[in-house]
Amino acid sequence: MGKLLDVNKEEFDKALESEKGIILVDFWAQWCGPCRALGPTLKEVSDELEDITILKVNVDENPELSTKYGVRSIPVVFAIKNGEQLDKFVGTKNKEDIISFIEELSIEGETEIEDESKD
Repeated sequence: MGKLLDVNKEEFDKALESEKGIILVDFWAQWCGPCRALGPTLKEVSDELEDITILKVNVDENPELSTKYGVRSIPVVFAIKNGEQLDKFVGTKNKEDIISFIEELSIEGETEIEDESKD
């Protein structure tokens, strides 16, 4: 089972420093219908994947993070690894599509590491 955490700015910064692997960051708001629909799906993903951390950032409570990441519409989910943004998606997705999104990023990361080791 992975981790699914509601975080503020301080907790967000600590999680980025301490968590290994790909971190998904879900920018959402309570008043946003699609955000509320995506929440349970992200929970299913965190239950199914062992090495995933999902951080939920409420845009109304954490406007500085929304500004830092250029959030213009929600829900938006960023994939971050080693403090760098790898990719993102906007809107809702089903569990299978989110898992595929993560797996593709994992494969790309492994390819980069393999390529670097050949030098």
